[in-house]
Amino acid sequence: MSSEAPIELVPYSPEWPARFESEAALLRVALAQWLVADLEHIGSTAVPGLAAKPIIDIMGPVATLQDSLAAIGAAQRLGYCYFPYKPEVMHWFCKPSPEFRTHHLHLVPHDSPLWHDRLAFRDALRSDSQLAAQYRELKFKLAATHRLDREAYTDGKSSFVQSVLQEWRTRRGSAA
Repeated sequence: MSSEAPIELVPYSPEWPARFESEAALLRVALAQWLVADLEHIGSTAVPGLAAKPIIDIMGPVATLQDSLAAIGAAQRLGYCYFPYKPEVMHWFCKPSPEFRTHHLHLVPHDSPLWHDRLAFRDALRSDSQLAAQYRELKFKLAATHRLDREAYTDGKSSFVQSVLQEWRTRRGSAA
């Protein structure tokens, strides 16, 4: 993904949920034969009050990656650009281009670890404003350091995300 847009974080916009719903309505029709449950709004734009890159992340549940290969063409017809980013765990797209992104689409096997982890992380941030504030601070620090390197920015968040998920798993295990 060459000539990518720089990482720029903006304050939370109350328009983001509506932008998700608008795009999700199109995707529900175009991808209906591959979706096995409803689309999910993930990422920082799905957390009220959290600063974010102004890109709506949408996660679509598919049965398997193999069974959903034809969904790539369907998403491309809606203007999504497909990239084999982590192809062993998802089909990944951006829209309308790598240089200017308004949406990311992640087609992920339903009930996979990635599916559950992304929802758990989103829900943890939604339910704990102190945790969301810590994540916001980390994101701004990483964006300043890695403005032109999305991989380094994303990798820099990994240990925080993993610690949140580990805490979630521990609490879930003790609740069982």
